[in-house]
Amino acid sequence: MLIKRKSIEQAESSRKPARKPKFAPVTLSEQDGVRYLHFGTEWVQGAMRIRKPDWPELEYAQQMMAWTLFIKEPRNIAQLGLGTATLTKFCYRQFPDANVTAVELNDAVINICASMFKLPANDERLNVVEMDAMDFVNDDANHGAFDVLQCDLYDATARGPVLDTPEFYQACNACLADGGIMTVNLFGDHPSFAKNFKAMKFAFAHVICLPEVHDGNVVAICFRDRPALDIEALQARAAEIVAATKLPAKSWVKGIQSAE
Repeated sequence: MLIKRKSIEQAESSRKPARKPKFAPVTLSEQDGVRYLHFGTEWVQGAMRIRKPDWPELEYAQQMMAWTLFIKEPRNIAQLGLGTATLTKFCYRQFPDANVTAVELNDAVINICASMFKLPANDERLNVVEMDAMDFVNDDANHGAFDVLQCDLYDATARGPVLDTPEFYQACNACLADGGIMTVNLFGDHPSFAKNFKAMKFAFAHVICLPEVHDGNVVAICFRDRPALDIEALQARAAEIVAATKLPAKSWVKGIQSAE
């Protein structure tokens, strides 16, 4: 998120009917074989290496998969905030027995993910819904339904997550099944970090923040139930993840060690 790169399109004011939310324009840029998504500004909202469309290109996106250290075979995964569909695509491909739901309020983001970021069409395992994330987590039908939530909710101003209250994080917790985990993309060196971290600590049994990457991204791992942090077991699991996915899971274990 906190990466600056000039958009190839100039920002223009969004003109939508008053009855609909007003969104910044969705714009794109490309450099060195990587396509970037913007919301009318130079702030990067996601990235895709064109020759590897299902790979999480940005390091923070890779860290958002740190829940795999604790959960080997998820059944239901939800992504709050679609971005470039990086995590949605990766989970859909990597876990063929899991159902993957992505929640995105801006229909333009959903459309551009389909046309420019290789997002597959909805099927029996994939469900991309146009919906407010707050409404989604407050829906009783979603409570206790997910092994994993991945939360990356930012607008064009990139001033911190747009949903950041204790009530929001409590509702996210309610959506997790026993042993469930939520990962959240935060800004480390930003006033929003302390507010979000305090709210997450209030809502979850345990929260661990991985080391900062890029220009300020910090991924928080939020546990519904307090985990048993067996470092040797985590190291063994990290080796499995590296072999299966090439994700840098060993660095996540080091990050957990330093955080604890």
